[in-house]
Amino acid sequence: MSEDIFLTQAGYDKLKEELDYLIKVRRRDITQQVREARLKGDLKENAEYDAAKEAQASLESKISELEFKLSNARIIEREGIAKDKVYIGATVTLLDLDTDAKEVYILVSKEEADYSQGKISIESPIGKAILGKKIDDIVSVRAPVGELKYKIIDIQRL
Repeated sequence: MSEDIFLTQAGYDKLKEELDYLIKVRRRDITQQVREARLKGDLKENAEYDAAKEAQASLESKISELEFKLSNARIIEREGIAKDKVYIGATVTLLDLDTDAKEVYILVSKEEADYSQGKISIESPIGKAILGKKIDDIVSVRAPVGELKYKIIDIQRL
């Protein structure tokens, strides 16, 4: 079963870089830790060995997860997504109708979401609210502080 994972080229490259590091550096380091712990005697009561094996299993799980994501990745810059509506990969400028503050977000997959860089997931409350909307549409977002209202004032594509 294939599950499309939409990524920007930069997001794909970042995941690929992380995978390469885990395979080429971390795997070797953890293998060495397992080897050294094994030399310390009885494996039944060797906490260092158990910890190294646990770290190895965790690493292999992360490698497998990244390989899955990369093998199912679709680069959004190549997808020819409509430019007049908010879809993944769009940079959207919102006007907070209560404060008149402008907020700019880049809509990305959950794998790339990073609020500190203005990248929000299409699965986030704001992402869900604006997905498929056009300029001048008004959306409501439920938040812990109450209902927020935004007007979409600009949509840009990568």
